[in-house]
Amino acid sequence: MGERKVTVAAEVGLHARPAATFVQRAKLAPMDITVTKSHGGGPVNGKSILAIMALDVRQGESVVISAEGEGSDEVLDELAKIASTP
Repeated sequence: MGERKVTVAAEVGLHARPAATFVQRAKLAPMDITVTKSHGGGPVNGKSILAIMALDVRQGESVVISAEGEGSDEVLDELAKIASTP
């Protein structure tokens, strides 16, 4: 299983627009994607905006994004970039 540990850089955390962008990309992937807050919470379905927002990830907190399957490295890289973009 591939993983990426990412520090969320957006001022609003992983909420609203960053969460929507993250979920839109995750839904294009053919595999399951999970997101775990480094200090408690999760794992949650990375394709559910409600689940992502319920994690209440704030700026500067870290999450672990996980996926398994063919093409997962590319998907994880893209999701990590979205989560780490200010």
